[in-house]
Amino acid sequence: MDGVNLPHFQNPYFLIGLGTIPFLAWDYFRKNQKRKASIRFPSLAIIKRVPHSLAYRARHMLLALRLLAIALMCIALARPQYGEAIEDVTTNGLDIMLTLDISGSMRTMDFKPSNRLVVAKKVIENFILGRQHDRIGLVIFSGKSFTQCPLTLDYGILTEFLRRVDFGMVEDGTAIGTALLNSTNRLRLSGAKSKVIILLTDGANNAGEVDPVTAAKAAKALNIKIYAIGVGKEGEQPIEVDDPLFGKRIVSVKTDVDMPMLQTIATLTGGRWYRAQDAKALEGIYEDIDKLEKTEVKTTSYYRYHELFRNLLIIALLILLLETALANTRFMKIP
Repeated sequence: MDGVNLPHFQNPYFLIGLGTIPFLAWDYFRKNQKRKASIRFPSLAIIKRVPHSLAYRARHMLLALRLLAIALMCIALARPQYGEAIEDVTTNGLDIMLTLDISGSMRTMDFKPSNRLVVAKKVIENFILGRQHDRIGLVIFSGKSFTQCPLTLDYGILTEFLRRVDFGMVEDGTAIGTALLNSTNRLRLSGAKSKVIILLTDGANNAGEVDPVTAAKAAKALNIKIYAIGVGKEGEQPIEVDDPLFGKRIVSVKTDVDMPMLQTIATLTGGRWYRAQDAKALEGIYEDIDKLEKTEVKTTSYYRYHELFRNLLIIALLILLLETALANTRFMKIP
């Protein structure tokens, strides 16, 4: 990574000199108030009626120029620098395939404030944005499975593909085995030292040509761990359905998560299995996986600075020359 701007002062203690500026201004105005005229006039009433000249109204300009020059010199002595950081990243490597169930049962509205899929997408997006230096991909499934996004380091593109996920993208059903095999195939040629599948489903395998345990064995042969998450509350729960006669309406439905199967495939591959019955529990599960699967990252940083004090000193000297010229011409005082 490069191009990171790094403002910096090499000798910041010289900035203390800026604290003298208010004192110098106070001393200047104090002396001006105490100054007395050396020639006495019988009355100043006539003089007070004379309009003030431009030079009189701008009489404090010399002080402003001098204080500005002092401030610039203090900053210059502090040696401001502006540059770039070049960072080399060395990582052991971690590839993650997110495998998400989008079957009709994910419409169930037991995960407030919305249905299971909407909440799952939000939690997964937060998980993605919390990672660094890991390649992450997305596989979705219901009756069939396909890759929504291949492994990538571009989390912006990945989250955009995730947001587009919705019901009806493939025929309905729950092909867990097929989805696991698809995810395993995506990780098969990966050169990462650690490879992980995070499966999220709310049902039992009832579609596809491959059963989940067979797919898990294939994953194990390739040193791929499976974290299996079963979502949904027990018992009957409300779900929104499209009725051809009455349109959209809410009915009650009971969905059974095959937790023994999820436990089997997770244990077989050295992963973990979880049950989430609400949104908060689901968030906690992804946080737990985030802690378990961390990438060892080594960074070497190089800094390239450019000195800025020369320009400040030149400007300060030009201001002092201007102040001297004005003090001896337009604003010259006669004792």
